[in-house]
Amino acid sequence: MGVGRRMKKQGAPEPLSEEHFANLKRKKGLPVDDTPAEVPSSKKRRTSNKPIKPLKGKDAANVKTATAKPAGKTTSGAKNGKKAPPKSKKQAPPASDSDEEMDDEFGGSDLDDIDALGASSDSDIPKLGDDFMDSGSSVYDSDQDDAKKEKFVFSDDEDEDEEDREEKLTAANIEGLSRKLDQEREEEAAENEAELRQDALQTNIEGDKPRILGDDDDEDELSSKTKGLLAPDLQMLRTRITETIRVLEDFANLGEEGRSRAEYTDQMLKDFCAYYGYNEYLAEKLINLFPAREAFAFFEANESARPVVIRTNTLRTHRRDLAQALINRGVTLEPVGKWSKVGLQVFESTVPLGATPEYLAGHYILQAASSFLPVMALCPQENERVLDMAAAPGGKTTHMAALMKNTGVIFANDPSKQRAKGLIGNIHRLGARNTVVCNYDAREFPRVLGGFDRVLLDAPCSGTGVIAKDPSVKTNRDEKDFMTLPHTQKQLLLAAIDSVNHASKTGGYIVYSTCSVAVEENEQVVAYALSRRPNVRLVETGLPFGKEGFTHFMGKEFPPSMKMTRRYYPHLYNVDGFFVAKFQKIAPTPASAVLANGYKGKNGKPSGDAVTTADEEVVDKTPVGAECETQDDFGGFDDDQDKDYMDRAKRNAMRRRGLDPRALNQKGAKKAKDEEPEEPQGTKVTEKESKKEVKEKKKDVKDAGKETTEPKKDSKKASKKEKKAKK
Repeated sequence: MGVGRRMKKQGAPEPLSEEHFANLKRKKGLPVDDTPAEVPSSKKRRTSNKPIKPLKGKDAANVKTATAKPAGKTTSGAKNGKKAPPKSKKQAPPASDSDEEMDDEFGGSDLDDIDALGASSDSDIPKLGDDFMDSGSSVYDSDQDDAKKEKFVFSDDEDEDEEDREEKLTAANIEGLSRKLDQEREEEAAENEAELRQDALQTNIEGDKPRILGDDDDEDELSSKTKGLLAPDLQMLRTRITETIRVLEDFANLGEEGRSRAEYTDQMLKDFCAYYGYNEYLAEKLINLFPAREAFAFFEANESARPVVIRTNTLRTHRRDLAQALINRGVTLEPVGKWSKVGLQVFESTVPLGATPEYLAGHYILQAASSFLPVMALCPQENERVLDMAAAPGGKTTHMAALMKNTGVIFANDPSKQRAKGLIGNIHRLGARNTVVCNYDAREFPRVLGGFDRVLLDAPCSGTGVIAKDPSVKTNRDEKDFMTLPHTQKQLLLAAIDSVNHASKTGGYIVYSTCSVAVEENEQVVAYALSRRPNVRLVETGLPFGKEGFTHFMGKEFPPSMKMTRRYYPHLYNVDGFFVAKFQKIAPTPASAVLANGYKGKNGKPSGDAVTTADEEVVDKTPVGAECETQDDFGGFDDDQDKDYMDRAKRNAMRRRGLDPRALNQKGAKKAKDEEPEEPQGTKVTEKESKKEVKEKKKDVKDAGKETTEPKKDSKKASKKEKKAKK
């Protein structure tokens, strides 16, 4: 740090004298040998509490005259022979002790500032005598009262003005100082507030137009950085995004001259892609759904995860009991909201939620809050037949089973066998006993079974509503996905409508839902179903919250009933993006309807035995398949294939019991030999008639034989009688 100003001014301190060590020995009560005579010191002691600054000019001359007067008084007093009365010993301790302590504490040259008061010699300044402690000076001994030590005075304080020095707090001025401090704070707060207001006004000045769109070189700077694998300036991007949004909200006043709104929108799109990491196609599709500021909020919400939510399984426990059990395990939670009676939102947990005894016992399932909504809209009743066309992993299926209280029957279908395994596991763990698991393509499901009271279709989608859960959607989705997925969704929805029984006393409802916010997967699919199936209509979902669906979007017009559908966004409701629509089937499917796979029969009619005339309608259980083959009411089961399954099951059962399964084949061969081939009915009749004729002929021959044998018997009897008579 270097040498301080004090060292430069005063120099190094003087070495300690032997007298100092002698005084220390006296204090400790140790014997002191020969003590050298005290060397007179040229140091002057201050007699006031405040440090003295060197003075110049008139002030220095005044000080000289003031110091000369006391000197004169002392000399005159000495001449007259007058002496001051002696004081008590207690008030006059040895002066050497206090002198040495003052020297040690303040340094040898700390009190030499008095030399600067004048240019005259030291003889003009009076020296203190032996009885200086008896005089009325303000100098005190530190050994007398340790509690009243004076505050040290450093050289830094000497450089400050006396007006800037901190004033001592006393009973007289404490109120004034506090009032002064409060006034200073109020003035500072007022200045800060005025500065903030000035900054706020600067943004609303008519002539203050932010310059966002620069030259071509400036606009291409970010793209060049991205191509060069350099990280963009995120703070600059965020600032530019907010400025662009502000301009778009008040484009008439804040827009630059010669710039169009499209240019600002394109700039915001590029900034969104660079800041959040979306591909340009998906970012543009999402931005078109909202105003500029709401789009910014939507993109921000996708960067943070949604809260963890669990659904109580009312088949095994109650929500209050489950909450108390989890709280005892160190889980912080609360009800997800007034709109759900089974949801619990988890804030913090000291245990893994997927491994607690309550989870393994099936008391709850980890399920997003938005997944409650389709089941709540469908509202299945007890003793109904319900179909879940895409059931895996089983959250919605088990929710329906809980609402139905394990009555009726639920067909849980999923086209993936791997996902069906997890579905079966959750069904068993949660105790759903009214569920049948199927593995069919849902588009062909009406061929398998129909006539359901209610159908739930949670269709596969692009996942643009769950970007916070799956960030890969930002870059994986392109234009091809938004062409193939809606096509599949339309086929699934038509199959769901054809699987419902319109004559159901309690149902006849279909719920279509997706975890996407794209219009192509939601409103356009619903509008297609309404145009292809005039026997259905949209009804209210019954959900207590949600935003209405679009009735027009980007030049496309949708039916007014689309307001009954519901949209959910993460930035509005803190749930995953979702779409829910509810249909009611009011009549059977017409004969001229396009089937789920787009096939039409001859003359525009679907194939099947159910269609007889052009005026008649298709029965609900008729298949929607493309084959023109005649099929029975059971959907065309193959008996030979069923026989193979049954034989295979019998052989496996025999192996488990330790029997030879080949014996089953031998028995089958014997039965085949014993059985004769069936012949036409006419041949059977002729064979029977021929057999009867043969039997009749045999009887006639027997009768003729009897007639020939009877006369022979009579002749023999007569001959015998004659012989007896002769004798």
